[in-house]
Amino acid sequence: MELNELKEIVYQENLKLVKNGLVILTWGNVSMADREKGVFVIKPSGVNYDKMKPSDMVVVSLKTGKKVGGKLNPSSDTPTHYELYKKFKKINGIVHTHSTFATAFAQAGKDIIPLGTTHADTFYQTIPCVKKLSKNEIEKDYEANTGKAIIKEFNKRHLDYMATPAAILQSHGPFAWGKDASSAVKNAITLEAAAKMAYLTIHLNPKVNPIDKYLSDKHYNRKHGKNAYYGQK
Repeated sequence: MELNELKEIVYQENLKLVKNGLVILTWGNVSMADREKGVFVIKPSGVNYDKMKPSDMVVVSLKTGKKVGGKLNPSSDTPTHYELYKKFKKINGIVHTHSTFATAFAQAGKDIIPLGTTHADTFYQTIPCVKKLSKNEIEKDYEANTGKAIIKEFNKRHLDYMATPAAILQSHGPFAWGKDASSAVKNAITLEAAAKMAYLTIHLNPKVNPIDKYLSDKHYNRKHGKNAYYGQK
């Protein structure tokens, strides 16, 4: 893929965050990696969505995490993206937002548990709320430590990062990822929808139980399993 094409894709996917109500002001970013070229492209820091252009997208090395192309500074969350790309080798797209309901769960320090098939269609397991960072982790390499904390949480819980392509960070907000930028944005949209439904469900029935595993398995596997049959071939 040509670099200009990659920039155009990242630009368009960033605009989808606004279109789908996942960001206000400049509170979000999308990146996409080209592992053959050894780079990822990400939104510039603090630039309004209605003013930025494809040429404003910033190129970052997958080897060093440093900017290698572009006139503007990359998103301040770039080190988080870099850490996730380093360890989650199958992903090529990452999204960070402060979408309302997913962020509410993050601020409450609560996992988003699977309560119904909407969650199960995309996320096979509980979407984890990653523990708060320590004072030292925040003061030194905050953004990089954010990515490392997500990775550590997935390893600790033995979660499959491709089967559950999202996390929320306590007191911060949501991150989602996928095979490319488009799938990462779709997962971010679904994450917010699942969080909203979970919030409303818990308020209607505080004693609600998680979805039955056999129903959850059925919904996830009919879309993503070995013998998936959802959609068109």
